[in-house]
Amino acid sequence: MNITIKTLFTSLSIGAALSFLPTTSAANQQPEFAIAIHGGAGTINREKMTPEKRKQYENKLLEAVNKGYALLEKGADSQQAVIAAIQILEGSPLFNAGVGAVYTFDGDHELDASIMHGKTLNAGAVSGVKTVKSPIALAEAVMEKSVHVMLSGEGAEQFAKQQALEFVDNKYFDTEFRYKALQRAKKKLAKKERELKDFQAAHATLDNEFKFGTVGAVALDKSGDIVAGTSTGGMTAKRYGRVGDSPIIGAGTYANNQSCAVSATGHGEYFIRYHVAADICARMKYQGISLQEAADTVVNKVLVEAGGDGGVIAIDAKGNIAMPFNSKGMYRASRVQGEKAKAAIFADE
Repeated sequence: MNITIKTLFTSLSIGAALSFLPTTSAANQQPEFAIAIHGGAGTINREKMTPEKRKQYENKLLEAVNKGYALLEKGADSQQAVIAAIQILEGSPLFNAGVGAVYTFDGDHELDASIMHGKTLNAGAVSGVKTVKSPIALAEAVMEKSVHVMLSGEGAEQFAKQQALEFVDNKYFDTEFRYKALQRAKKKLAKKERELKDFQAAHATLDNEFKFGTVGAVALDKSGDIVAGTSTGGMTAKRYGRVGDSPIIGAGTYANNQSCAVSATGHGEYFIRYHVAADICARMKYQGISLQEAADTVVNKVLVEAGGDGGVIAIDAKGNIAMPFNSKGMYRASRVQGEKAKAAIFADE
Protein backbone atom coordinates (compact mmCIF):
# COMPACT_ATOMS: atom_id res chain seq x y z
CA MET A 1 0.00 0.00 0.00
CA ASN A 2 1.51 3.34 -0.94
CA ILE A 3 1.68 6.38 1.29
CA THR A 4 -0.98 8.31 -0.64
CA ILE A 5 -3.59 5.60 -0.15
CA LYS A 6 -2.56 5.13 3.49
CA THR A 7 -3.03 8.84 4.07
CA LEU A 8 -6.48 8.66 2.50
CA PHE A 9 -7.49 5.73 4.70
CA THR A 10 -6.09 7.50 7.73
CA SER A 11 -8.15 10.64 7.18
CA LEU A 12 -11.25 8.61 6.42
CA SER A 13 -10.86 6.38 9.46
CA ILE A 14 -10.38 9.31 11.81
CA GLY A 15 -13.65 10.72 10.55
CA ALA A 16 -15.27 7.32 10.82
CA ALA A 17 -14.12 6.90 14.39
CA LEU A 18 -15.51 10.30 15.32
CA SER A 19 -18.82 9.77 13.54
CA PHE A 20 -19.25 6.34 15.09
CA LEU A 21 -18.85 7.59 18.65
CA PRO A 22 -21.97 6.90 20.72
CA THR A 23 -23.90 9.76 22.22
CA THR A 24 -25.65 9.35 25.54
CA SER A 25 -29.16 10.42 26.34
CA ALA A 26 -30.29 12.77 29.08
CA ALA A 27 -28.01 15.66 28.18
CA ASN A 28 -24.92 13.49 27.76
CA GLN A 29 -25.31 11.87 31.16
CA GLN A 30 -22.51 9.41 31.81
CA PRO A 31 -23.70 5.88 30.96
CA GLU A 32 -23.59 3.17 33.59
CA PHE A 33 -22.69 0.51 31.05
CA ALA A 34 -21.66 0.10 27.43
CA ILE A 35 -20.10 -2.41 25.06
CA ALA A 36 -18.23 -2.42 21.75
CA ILE A 37 -17.17 -5.32 19.55
CA HIS A 38 -15.18 -5.93 16.38
CA GLY A 39 -15.06 -8.73 13.85
CA GLY A 40 -11.70 -7.88 12.34
CA ALA A 41 -10.13 -5.18 10.20
CA GLY A 42 -8.42 -5.40 6.86
CA THR A 43 -8.92 -5.51 3.12
CA ILE A 44 -12.71 -5.48 3.01
CA ASN A 45 -13.78 -4.87 -0.58
CA ARG A 46 -16.84 -2.62 -0.80
CA GLU A 47 -17.43 -3.59 -4.43
CA LYS A 48 -17.70 -7.27 -3.51
CA MET A 49 -19.91 -6.63 -0.48
CA THR A 50 -23.38 -7.53 -1.74
CA PRO A 51 -26.41 -6.27 0.20
CA GLU A 52 -27.12 -9.84 1.30
CA LYS A 53 -23.58 -10.43 2.53
CA ARG A 54 -23.48 -7.09 4.31
CA LYS A 55 -26.75 -7.93 6.06
CA GLN A 56 -25.24 -11.20 7.28
CA TYR A 57 -22.30 -9.40 8.85
CA GLU A 58 -24.42 -6.67 10.38
CA ASN A 59 -26.92 -9.13 11.83
CA LYS A 60 -24.20 -11.20 13.49
CA LEU A 61 -22.44 -8.11 14.85
CA LEU A 62 -25.72 -6.79 16.25
CA GLU A 63 -26.55 -10.18 17.73
CA ALA A 64 -23.22 -10.26 19.54
CA VAL A 65 -23.29 -6.68 20.82
CA ASN A 66 -26.93 -6.97 21.92
CA LYS A 67 -26.17 -10.21 23.79
CA GLY A 68 -23.44 -8.49 25.77
CA TYR A 69 -25.60 -5.42 26.30
CA ALA A 70 -28.51 -7.48 27.62
CA LEU A 71 -26.25 -9.05 30.23
CA LEU A 72 -24.88 -5.67 31.31
CA GLU A 73 -28.41 -4.27 31.54
CA LYS A 74 -29.39 -7.10 33.90
CA GLY A 75 -26.42 -6.32 36.13
CA ALA A 76 -23.94 -8.90 34.88
CA ASP A 77 -20.29 -7.92 35.02
CA SER A 78 -18.27 -6.80 32.01
CA GLN A 79 -16.35 -10.06 31.93
CA GLN A 80 -19.52 -12.06 31.33
CA ALA A 81 -20.62 -9.63 28.61
CA VAL A 82 -17.29 -9.78 26.80
CA ILE A 83 -17.19 -13.58 26.86
CA ALA A 84 -20.79 -13.90 25.64
CA ALA A 85 -20.30 -11.47 22.76
CA ILE A 86 -17.06 -13.08 21.62
CA GLN A 87 -18.50 -16.59 21.75
CA ILE A 88 -21.24 -15.57 19.31
CA LEU A 89 -18.56 -14.36 16.90
CA GLU A 90 -16.45 -17.49 17.51
CA GLY A 91 -19.46 -19.54 16.48
CA SER A 92 -19.97 -17.73 13.19
CA PRO A 93 -18.22 -18.76 9.94
CA LEU A 94 -18.14 -15.08 8.93
CA PHE A 95 -15.18 -14.27 11.17
CA ASN A 96 -11.63 -15.51 11.69
CA ALA A 97 -12.14 -17.01 15.14
CA GLY A 98 -13.51 -20.40 16.13
CA VAL A 99 -15.68 -21.67 13.29
CA GLY A 100 -14.33 -19.86 10.25
CA ALA A 101 -10.77 -19.64 11.56
CA VAL A 102 -8.14 -19.47 8.84
CA TYR A 103 -5.94 -22.43 7.97
CA THR A 104 -2.29 -22.86 8.78
CA PHE A 105 0.15 -23.75 6.01
CA ASP A 106 -0.24 -27.42 7.00
CA GLY A 107 -4.02 -27.28 6.63
CA ASP A 108 -5.31 -27.21 10.19
CA HIS A 109 -6.31 -24.49 12.66
CA GLU A 110 -4.36 -22.98 15.57
CA LEU A 111 -6.42 -20.65 17.74
CA ASP A 112 -5.42 -17.85 20.11
CA ALA A 113 -7.34 -15.77 22.65
CA SER A 114 -6.88 -13.50 25.66
CA ILE A 115 -8.85 -11.57 28.25
CA MET A 116 -7.95 -8.92 30.85
CA HIS A 117 -9.88 -7.39 33.74
CA GLY A 118 -9.40 -3.68 34.35
CA LYS A 119 -10.02 -3.71 38.11
CA THR A 120 -7.75 -6.55 39.16
CA LEU A 121 -5.37 -6.46 36.17
CA ASN A 122 -5.76 -10.23 36.07
CA ALA A 123 -5.32 -11.70 32.61
CA GLY A 124 -5.46 -15.01 30.81
CA ALA A 125 -4.29 -16.06 27.36
CA VAL A 126 -3.90 -19.15 25.20
CA SER A 127 -2.11 -19.74 21.91
CA GLY A 128 -1.95 -22.55 19.39
CA VAL A 129 -4.93 -24.53 20.67
CA LYS A 130 -6.57 -26.89 18.19
CA THR A 131 -9.49 -28.71 19.77
CA VAL A 132 -11.01 -26.38 22.37
CA LYS A 133 -14.37 -25.18 21.06
CA SER A 134 -14.18 -21.71 22.62
CA PRO A 135 -10.66 -20.28 22.97
CA ILE A 136 -11.96 -17.22 24.83
CA ALA A 137 -13.55 -19.53 27.44
CA LEU A 138 -10.17 -21.20 27.90
CA ALA A 139 -8.44 -17.82 28.23
CA GLU A 140 -10.95 -16.92 30.94
CA ALA A 141 -10.24 -20.21 32.72
CA VAL A 142 -6.52 -19.45 32.63
CA MET A 143 -7.22 -16.06 34.19
CA GLU A 144 -9.51 -17.44 36.88
CA LYS A 145 -8.07 -20.88 37.66
CA SER A 146 -4.39 -20.86 36.70
CA VAL A 147 -1.35 -19.37 38.41
CA HIS A 148 -0.08 -18.45 34.94
CA VAL A 149 -1.12 -15.79 32.45
CA MET A 150 -0.49 -17.60 29.14
CA LEU A 151 -0.65 -21.26 28.19
CA SER A 152 0.09 -22.70 24.76
CA GLY A 153 -0.47 -25.75 22.61
CA GLU A 154 -0.81 -29.16 24.23
CA GLY A 155 -0.33 -27.75 27.72
CA ALA A 156 -3.22 -25.35 27.24
CA GLU A 157 -5.43 -28.18 26.04
CA GLN A 158 -4.44 -30.37 28.97
CA PHE A 159 -5.47 -27.54 31.30
CA ALA A 160 -8.74 -27.18 29.37
CA LYS A 161 -9.53 -30.85 30.03
CA GLN A 162 -8.97 -30.32 33.74
CA GLN A 163 -11.43 -27.43 33.58
CA ALA A 164 -14.01 -29.62 31.77
CA LEU A 165 -14.26 -27.27 28.79
CA GLU A 166 -15.88 -28.43 25.58
CA PHE A 167 -13.67 -30.08 22.95
CA VAL A 168 -14.24 -30.56 19.22
CA ASP A 169 -12.37 -32.11 16.33
CA ASN A 170 -10.13 -29.61 14.56
CA LYS A 171 -12.30 -30.03 11.46
CA TYR A 172 -15.12 -28.35 13.39
CA PHE A 173 -13.46 -25.04 12.48
CA ASP A 174 -13.32 -25.82 8.73
CA THR A 175 -15.06 -23.61 6.17
CA GLU A 176 -14.85 -23.77 2.39
CA PHE A 177 -14.21 -20.03 2.14
CA ARG A 178 -11.12 -20.20 4.37
CA TYR A 179 -9.85 -23.33 2.63
CA LYS A 180 -9.98 -21.58 -0.73
CA ALA A 181 -8.11 -18.66 0.81
CA LEU A 182 -5.38 -21.06 1.94
CA GLN A 183 -5.07 -22.47 -1.58
CA ARG A 184 -4.74 -18.96 -3.03
CA ALA A 185 -2.14 -18.05 -0.41
CA LYS A 186 -0.09 -21.21 -1.00
CA LYS A 187 -0.15 -20.64 -4.76
CA LYS A 188 1.18 -17.11 -4.30
CA LEU A 189 3.75 -18.31 -1.77
CA ALA A 190 5.05 -21.02 -4.10
CA LYS A 191 5.52 -18.54 -6.92
CA LYS A 192 7.27 -15.97 -4.72
CA GLU A 193 9.41 -18.59 -3.00
CA ARG A 194 10.72 -19.74 -6.39
CA GLU A 195 11.58 -16.14 -7.21
CA LEU A 196 13.06 -15.17 -3.84
CA LYS A 197 14.47 -18.55 -2.75
CA ASP A 198 13.22 -17.87 0.77
CA PHE A 199 9.89 -18.76 2.38
CA GLN A 200 10.02 -15.97 4.96
CA ALA A 201 10.65 -13.34 2.31
CA ALA A 202 7.85 -14.84 0.22
CA HIS A 203 5.41 -14.79 3.14
CA ALA A 204 6.12 -11.11 3.71
CA THR A 205 4.74 -10.40 0.25
CA LEU A 206 1.31 -11.89 0.94
CA ASP A 207 -1.60 -9.50 0.57
CA ASN A 208 -3.24 -8.10 3.69
CA GLU A 209 -6.32 -10.25 3.10
CA PHE A 210 -4.25 -13.20 4.37
CA LYS A 211 -2.85 -11.38 7.40
CA PHE A 212 -5.92 -9.99 9.14
CA GLY A 213 -8.88 -11.33 11.06
CA THR A 214 -9.78 -11.27 14.73
CA VAL A 215 -12.82 -10.79 16.94
CA GLY A 216 -12.97 -8.90 20.19
CA ALA A 217 -15.08 -7.07 22.74
CA VAL A 218 -14.66 -4.39 25.39
CA ALA A 219 -17.28 -3.52 28.00
CA LEU A 220 -18.08 -1.31 31.00
CA ASP A 221 -20.44 -2.66 33.66
CA LYS A 222 -22.57 -1.01 36.33
CA SER A 223 -19.81 -1.48 38.90
CA GLY A 224 -17.51 0.70 36.79
CA ASP A 225 -15.22 -2.14 35.76
CA ILE A 226 -13.92 -2.56 32.22
CA VAL A 227 -12.77 -5.74 30.49
CA ALA A 228 -11.23 -6.53 27.11
CA GLY A 229 -11.13 -9.83 25.24
CA THR A 230 -9.83 -11.00 21.87
CA SER A 231 -10.00 -14.27 19.90
CA THR A 232 -8.53 -15.27 16.53
CA GLY A 233 -7.55 -17.98 14.10
CA GLY A 234 -4.41 -16.05 13.26
CA MET A 235 -2.84 -15.58 9.85
CA THR A 236 -3.60 -17.61 6.72
CA ALA A 237 -0.80 -20.07 5.85
CA LYS A 238 1.09 -19.34 9.07
CA ARG A 239 3.93 -21.75 9.95
CA TYR A 240 6.27 -22.72 12.75
CA GLY A 241 3.71 -22.16 15.50
CA ARG A 242 3.43 -18.45 14.70
CA VAL A 243 1.71 -16.40 17.41
CA GLY A 244 0.26 -12.98 16.69
CA ASP A 245 -0.78 -10.15 18.96
CA SER A 246 -4.21 -11.45 20.00
CA PRO A 247 -3.05 -13.58 22.94
CA ILE A 248 -0.34 -11.14 24.03
CA ILE A 249 -1.39 -8.91 26.90
CA GLY A 250 -0.45 -5.34 26.04
CA ALA A 251 -0.33 -5.94 22.30
CA GLY A 252 -3.74 -7.24 21.25
CA THR A 253 -5.58 -6.96 24.57
CA TYR A 254 -5.29 -4.68 27.59
CA ALA A 255 -7.54 -3.32 30.33
CA ASN A 256 -7.05 -1.01 33.31
CA ASN A 257 -9.86 0.81 35.12
CA GLN A 258 -7.58 3.83 35.46
CA SER A 259 -7.44 4.29 31.70
CA CYS A 260 -9.15 2.02 29.20
CA ALA A 261 -9.83 -1.43 27.77
CA VAL A 262 -8.65 -2.26 24.25
CA SER A 263 -9.05 -5.14 21.80
CA ALA A 264 -6.99 -4.91 18.62
CA THR A 265 -7.17 -6.37 15.13
CA GLY A 266 -4.71 -6.13 12.27
CA HIS A 267 -1.23 -7.22 11.21
CA GLY A 268 -0.17 -8.73 14.53
CA GLU A 269 3.57 -8.37 14.16
CA TYR A 270 3.23 -4.59 14.22
CA PHE A 271 0.82 -4.63 17.14
CA ILE A 272 3.34 -6.68 19.11
CA ARG A 273 6.28 -4.43 18.28
CA TYR A 274 4.40 -1.29 19.21
CA HIS A 275 2.47 -2.82 22.17
CA VAL A 276 -0.58 -1.11 20.73
CA ALA A 277 -3.29 -1.91 23.29
CA ALA A 278 -1.20 -0.96 26.32
CA ASP A 279 0.22 2.11 24.59
CA ILE A 280 -3.25 3.56 24.09
CA CYS A 281 -4.07 3.11 27.76
CA ALA A 282 -0.70 4.47 28.87
CA ARG A 283 -1.14 7.63 26.79
CA MET A 284 -4.49 8.23 28.48
CA LYS A 285 -3.10 7.65 31.94
CA TYR A 286 0.18 9.53 31.73
CA GLN A 287 -0.61 12.26 29.21
CA GLY A 288 -4.10 12.97 30.51
CA ILE A 289 -5.59 12.87 27.02
CA SER A 290 -8.97 11.49 25.94
CA LEU A 291 -9.55 7.92 24.84
CA GLN A 292 -10.31 9.13 21.32
CA GLU A 293 -7.06 11.09 21.04
CA ALA A 294 -4.96 8.27 22.44
CA ALA A 295 -6.49 5.65 20.16
CA ASP A 296 -6.29 7.85 17.06
CA THR A 297 -2.65 8.73 17.73
CA VAL A 298 -1.56 5.10 18.04
CA VAL A 299 -3.66 3.69 15.19
CA ASN A 300 -3.53 6.54 12.70
CA LYS A 301 -0.06 7.91 13.41
CA VAL A 302 2.25 5.44 15.15
CA LEU A 303 1.05 2.39 13.24
CA VAL A 304 0.69 4.16 9.91
CA GLU A 305 4.21 5.55 10.11
CA ALA A 306 5.50 2.08 10.95
CA GLY A 307 3.59 0.47 8.07
CA GLY A 308 1.13 -1.43 10.23
CA ASP A 309 -2.51 -1.89 9.21
CA GLY A 310 -5.49 -2.53 11.45
CA GLY A 311 -7.61 -0.99 14.16
CA VAL A 312 -8.90 -1.20 17.71
CA ILE A 313 -12.02 -0.95 19.78
CA ALA A 314 -11.59 0.78 23.12
CA ILE A 315 -13.71 1.91 26.07
CA ASP A 316 -12.93 3.92 29.18
CA ALA A 317 -14.47 3.90 32.65
CA LYS A 318 -16.85 6.72 31.67
CA GLY A 319 -18.35 4.74 28.81
CA ASN A 320 -16.58 6.62 26.02
CA ILE A 321 -15.93 4.43 23.01
CA ALA A 322 -13.30 4.80 20.27
CA MET A 323 -13.05 2.55 17.22
CA PRO A 324 -10.35 3.92 14.87
CA PHE A 325 -8.75 1.90 12.07
CA ASN A 326 -6.38 2.64 9.19
CA SER A 327 -7.38 -0.23 6.90
CA LYS A 328 -10.13 -0.30 4.27
CA GLY A 329 -12.69 -1.46 6.77
CA MET A 330 -13.37 -2.90 10.20
CA TYR A 331 -16.42 -4.91 11.21
CA ARG A 332 -17.63 -3.21 14.37
CA ALA A 333 -20.63 -2.48 16.56
CA SER A 334 -21.38 -0.73 19.83
CA ARG A 335 -24.21 -0.04 22.21
CA VAL A 336 -24.41 2.41 25.08
CA GLN A 337 -26.99 2.43 27.87
CA GLY A 338 -30.34 3.71 26.65
CA GLU A 339 -29.46 3.61 22.96
CA LYS A 340 -29.88 1.26 20.04
CA ALA A 341 -26.99 -0.80 18.77
CA LYS A 342 -24.98 0.48 15.82
CA ALA A 343 -23.03 -1.61 13.32
CA ALA A 344 -20.66 -0.45 10.60
CA ILE A 345 -17.99 -1.76 8.27
CA PHE A 346 -16.34 0.95 6.19
CA ALA A 347 -14.51 4.15 7.11
CA ASP A 348 -17.18 6.59 5.95
CA GLU A 349 -19.93 5.08 8.10
